[in-house]
Amino acid sequence: MLEPSPFDLNDTLAYDAWKAKKLQALATKVADFVVSIEDLGAISQSEQRALKQVLSRHNWVIYKTAADVSLDKAVLRRFGAQVGLSHLDHNLQSEDDGVTALKVVEGDRYIPYTQRPIQWHSDGYYNTSEHTIFGMVLHCATPAAGGGENAVVDHEQLYIYLRDLNPDFIRALSMPRAMTIPANVVDGKEIRPEQSGPVFSNSPRGHLHMRYTARKRNIEWAQDETTQAAVAALEAFLDSDHPAIVRKTLASGEGLLCRNVLHNRSAIEDDPSVPRLLYRLRYFDEITI
Repeated sequence: MLEPSPFDLNDTLAYDAWKAKKLQALATKVADFVVSIEDLGAISQSEQRALKQVLSRHNWVIYKTAADVSLDKAVLRRFGAQVGLSHLDHNLQSEDDGVTALKVVEGDRYIPYTQRPIQWHSDGYYNTSEHTIFGMVLHCATPAAGGGENAVVDHEQLYIYLRDLNPDFIRALSMPRAMTIPANVVDGKEIRPEQSGPVFSNSPRGHLHMRYTARKRNIEWAQDETTQAAVAALEAFLDSDHPAIVRKTLASGEGLLCRNVLHNRSAIEDDPSVPRLLYRLRYFDEITI
């Protein structure tokens, strides 16, 4: 017999019980998401328990450790491994070790390497289903001279909002072709094929997964009336001051560990003499603590 799932639209009892716990646990202050860690390469049992407690409630946590701009990237990989993350996505922008250095690159066509703001998204929304990004670490080595604030939201709170508004919104956004990202073609060469998939799905471990981008160009939404209304409601939520949306500018030594929740970034002001540097690690694994 299958275990009751709060994400089964036919199981209102499981959903109502889960929703009550989620709403009771809703946190709105940055301090509620912060866990201090002495050594990222060797987290203690108490630190692991603290990370687990925050993650179990909100699907994301901010860790805080000593600022060290010379941090060895291998330390970040060891940190990930301690929470169940080991299979890195070696994408177009990552280095050989799978870790991506996010910094301003003059003339780069990809927004994360510019000073422009980044809209709401989950990472790897253009990946195939076989390469779904379930876990992510975003570590700040050196913050920007100005700007660079992230807004973060637990996608389960957004799910509750949409389902209570209209369960058909969840049905529509769970369809296999709800959201399509056209092929990435550069100079006539296809770098990445077209990719369609649902917005909401269940992970192998039973967690809710959300695939989304707020981009307006190079995206195709299903054209039925319900999907269009669902996307409009989703956008309205993200444009609102809903208490589940928390804002934080990462300082040196701080990082985001998450189940690939939705996030964005404000525009930055980069100082070439002290350039902004963040490290991003995307994983095919799920956090297991």
